[in-house]
Amino acid sequence: MRTTLNISMPVAMKKNVDLAVKEGNYASVSEFLRDAIRALEENKLFKDIMESEREFAAGKGKKLRSLRDLM
Repeated sequence: MRTTLNISMPVAMKKNVDLAVKEGNYASVSEFLRDAIRALEENKLFKDIMESEREFAAGKGKKLRSLRDLM
């Protein structure tokens, strides 16, 4: 299911988005924005993983033996 989102942005930013679409990097403005949101989500996941690795290295983590250990 899809929904519509209306956003506002500075003119210069809109020109950059339109240029990326015009150059063929994206099929549409919607595709551009979806890609940007996915990149944001991937970056958050990466940061979360790195934080977990630091905590585990510092001895704050718990090694799971099974899925039951998650509960």
